[in-house]
Amino acid sequence: MKKRLLFVVNVDWFFLSHRLGIAKAAMNQGYEVHIATAITGNPKILTDEGLILHHIPLNRSNIDPLSVIKYLFKLIKVFKLVQPDLVHLVTIKPVLIGGIALKFFKVPAVVFAISGMGYVYIGNKFIHQFLRLLSSIIYKLALNHPNAIVICQNADDLKLVKGITNLPRKAFTLIKGSGVDLKKFKPTKLPAQPPIIMFPARMLFDKGVNEFVEAAKRISSNQSIEIKARFVLVGMLDDGNKASLKPSDILELEQNNIVEYWGHKESMEEILPLSTVVVLPSYREGLPKVLSEAAACGRPIITTDVPGCRDVLQKNISGLLVPANNSKKLADAMIKLITTPNMCSSFGNAGRIFAEKNFSLEIIINQHIKIYQDLTEEGKAL
Repeated sequence: MKKRLLFVVNVDWFFLSHRLGIAKAAMNQGYEVHIATAITGNPKILTDEGLILHHIPLNRSNIDPLSVIKYLFKLIKVFKLVQPDLVHLVTIKPVLIGGIALKFFKVPAVVFAISGMGYVYIGNKFIHQFLRLLSSIIYKLALNHPNAIVICQNADDLKLVKGITNLPRKAFTLIKGSGVDLKKFKPTKLPAQPPIIMFPARMLFDKGVNEFVEAAKRISSNQSIEIKARFVLVGMLDDGNKASLKPSDILELEQNNIVEYWGHKESMEEILPLSTVVVLPSYREGLPKVLSEAAACGRPIITTDVPGCRDVLQKNISGLLVPANNSKKLADAMIKLITTPNMCSSFGNAGRIFAEKNFSLEIIINQHIKIYQDLTEEGKAL
């Protein structure tokens, strides 16, 4: 009889972009793979891959107790239906609520995948401090399972979660992101002038979209810079997230000739090579997949010196680090690369080498499959 693996992910598009390769590898290893997620697109995309789908609606921006309780009981219902040998919980709400659900239905083995700590660990307002205290209590309860591995994507998050939960070091492992297909994301020559400075992410404030736009304004109005760059936003507006720009915001930016908005793009392996420099001034990340893809494409990177972002490059070797929430420093870094083509080429070459050593999809998949095998073997003994 096949072992049953159940992924629990907040939304389908995140699973497709970040976990599908791992799920397919698990199926090749003989697992029957289920996924419980909110369906926002065509469910056939998932079922045609051989996945068994369980639709669980989830309001990602809402944390009211009633919605949490509803989601908790829906998860318990799915656990009872699937009877999984192994559950892989991905993203914050599935990890926390799923961990609590496991107190009501025993599962032999669990993977808690923490792909970033979320906006609660970014702000310093009273509400953020309160939510951090509350989430710490829930993390300690949710992650307490006799046969589990907690996967973090950067050392800062691992240290933070370990301190919160007091779990032993052996309960944790560090896996750098969700992997890049190095055959698909290939290095190419930098495009001809004018340089294209690209922000490839959801249009969220905490991704640094405002800082990117402000930096673009600074550079565009600087008469001393001879090379005129194009500033491009690539990514979707996320109406499920309160931090997202609105369509009217994008329209105003385009009308004022500040940036170009290319919208959401599925084939980033075709889009990233159009850039000269890739920029993500995020406030905090797990490990940004798009930056690892940019590195694989041989593109120099500018990002912030914060957990997750700084882990995706070698400082002053494959990219530049700037402080978060600082459009002036960001503009200075952009100007440095815009006006130094040789540095762009050198950074891009180093980034590809770094990606090959750290972000290969094959490496990431093998790490996950090894965890699955170890946990399910241990689960038999419990």
